[in-house]
Amino acid sequence: MAVSTKLFNFLFEKFLSEKTKDKSEKIIIYIAIISFIIHLLLIALVDLKWIRFDDFSGLLKNPMVAIYTPFSFILLYEAYLLVYYLPKSTTKYIGKQYEIITLIIIRRIFKDLYKLQFTNNWFATKDDILFTLDVVAVLILFFLIYAFYKIVRVNANPKISPEVENFIKLKKIIATILVPVFIALAVYNFSFWIYENFYLVNETEVSIKNINKIFFDEFFTVLILIDVLLLLFSFLHTDKFNHVIRNSGFIISTILIKLSFNIEGVLNTIITVIAVLLGVLILYIHNKYENLDNNLLKAEGVV
Repeated sequence: MAVSTKLFNFLFEKFLSEKTKDKSEKIIIYIAIISFIIHLLLIALVDLKWIRFDDFSGLLKNPMVAIYTPFSFILLYEAYLLVYYLPKSTTKYIGKQYEIITLIIIRRIFKDLYKLQFTNNWFATKDDILFTLDVVAVLILFFLIYAFYKIVRVNANPKISPEVENFIKLKKIIATILVPVFIALAVYNFSFWIYENFYLVNETEVSIKNINKIFFDEFFTVLILIDVLLLLFSFLHTDKFNHVIRNSGFIISTILIKLSFNIEGVLNTIITVIAVLLGVLILYIHNKYENLDNNLLKAEGVV
């Protein structure tokens, strides 16, 4: 037991310490800069016809699309931060999910820039309509995330029971396991995508949906399973109705985000906004319920 505890503490420190987070941030920034330059170079070489790729996904058609690549690495770092905050704060963990899906839409905007057709009849073209909806969705999601963090309640003097301590330890174990799992998942998805896009010469089309859901479709699937597991374990230290509804609502919100990866067009954007809106409303009502519960307890002389 002592050996396993020591090993876990070592891995947790290596994967999820403040020092590792800061170091990972610097590494990702350097990788993002280098990848951006490499992407621009590839676009230039293809444009000059010095090299040839079967660019089914459209990533080598316009220099503006090169922004897509560094943004992808930034998103991976955001995924790491989500795991980092899992044992520390439930609301921060959920908030990171909303930040990630918003950044995915921003990345999609960069990806679709080369498709825009600047005509007088802007809304006659499907790609222009989807681009406009994505821009509007980003503004709405940005505001919803702001509202989400604004209504988060911070307990200055939290009382941690032994049950809650055990629950936090469980979340630390899960987070520690998730780091290598997500690294392996990212490497596998990226490698398979390169093979699928640049080596399968018989392919005639790679849909936008596929390129935008790389890694994150599986990522959110794992998150749903983890959230359900944590919800079940949470019953060991609380059975309060508003806590159960809050945690269940967050799971539904995550499921909706996951479902959005398998839907194209307008419905994709609508479901994403609904998912984040649900999380904000769930948290808002939960806090109101908590205040009502505390007032009832005071009225009864319990606290």
